[in-house]
Amino acid sequence: MADNKYKRILLKLSGEALAGDQKHGLNKNAIKLIAQQIVRAKAEGIQIAIVTGGGNFWRGRSAFEGMDHVTADNIGMIATVMNSLAVADTLNNLGHKTTVMSAVPMNSVCMSYTPRDASRLLDGGEIVIIGGGTGNPFFTTDTAAALRAVETKCDIMMKATNVDGVYDKNPKEFPDAKLVLSPTFDYIIENKLDALDAAASVLCRDKDMPLLVFNMTDPENIGKALFGENIGTLVLPPEKPKQNTEKSEQ
Repeated sequence: MADNKYKRILLKLSGEALAGDQKHGLNKNAIKLIAQQIVRAKAEGIQIAIVTGGGNFWRGRSAFEGMDHVTADNIGMIATVMNSLAVADTLNNLGHKTTVMSAVPMNSVCMSYTPRDASRLLDGGEIVIIGGGTGNPFFTTDTAAALRAVETKCDIMMKATNVDGVYDKNPKEFPDAKLVLSPTFDYIIENKLDALDAAASVLCRDKDMPLLVFNMTDPENIGKALFGENIGTLVLPPEKPKQNTEKSEQ
């Protein structure tokens, strides 16, 4: 652990990453490649919590036009639990005890999430995967990941995406998009960047939670990120002003 940059991390995995090249559903090989990188970091003593998205199964209101927003978000939260179970099964098969928790109670399927129980399991050496989003509609899994990172006192939140980091605009839509080297959370919020939604950005900023956005198209990048290698875009909370503790001269 002495050489590791982080002791406890929150890894946000998109649902699309679990679908691999097939773009929808679950891809066994894609999940195994991701799991192997997680296992490598876990073997070095890094405590790992994971939050999964659900986009490989469900894209919220866009799935069915006219569907009630709450209903659509509830379906999406269930999709994240499906992904969590799939990743956990792969990790368990690789010999690393993994527990799935959900913010939406599903007691016959997995544990209900509480920060205390999640932290206890992480301290005990387990990998913890937290599904169910925030447990409430109208919030993204980005916000859920930021919330869980803060609640479980992680050193950093890592968001695995399909781009190299934070761009000044969507690189999929704009060929002239530029990678932003040292963005702030305020910059992300003010420019409405896709790197992280506003609620998650505000939470990370206000609770001093660093964020790493990196490309996981190459599964090896997950291991590099977990070990603190220079990859992707690191967004740091604003520095707090130092208090002057010196006594004023009389």
